[in-house]
Amino acid sequence: MKEDKKLSVSAIQNGTVIDHIPAQNLFNVISILGLDQITENLVTFGTNFKSDRLGRKAIIKVSDKYFKDIEINKIALVAPTAKLNIIKDFEVVEKREVIVPSEIVGIARCMNPKCITNNEHIVTKFKVIDKNGNVALKCSYCEKITDQQHLQIIR
Repeated sequence: MKEDKKLSVSAIQNGTVIDHIPAQNLFNVISILGLDQITENLVTFGTNFKSDRLGRKAIIKVSDKYFKDIEINKIALVAPTAKLNIIKDFEVVEKREVIVPSEIVGIARCMNPKCITNNEHIVTKFKVIDKNGNVALKCSYCEKITDQQHLQIIR
């Protein structure tokens, strides 16, 4: 008789759990948040967990870290289905869904090499034209549309 064996990821005492990340976007989220550069906090991640909504999902746990709005907006751009669980004393004290804002300022780079934002010191500004899982951004300066595949986040 075979026993069911499960490997579980340990709980964090304080920090943030980012759940419901599309599995293929895990490393994009890690990169845009700079989690690959963290040396002080415990960072745990896993991918390809079964998910009814996504098929396969990823999860990230970061001890003693609470994300700012600009960081949450970055998550929303590459993982609009993500959910954040704020943990204090091993308990979930707040659940937040990431929401793609209607305007993105200073977070993404315009994909048009001739755009003024790529040639002068001007902060990028985009209008979000699609929020339904396929984020597309329209540059406020050159009006070029950047889709999710070509999206470059400014770190």
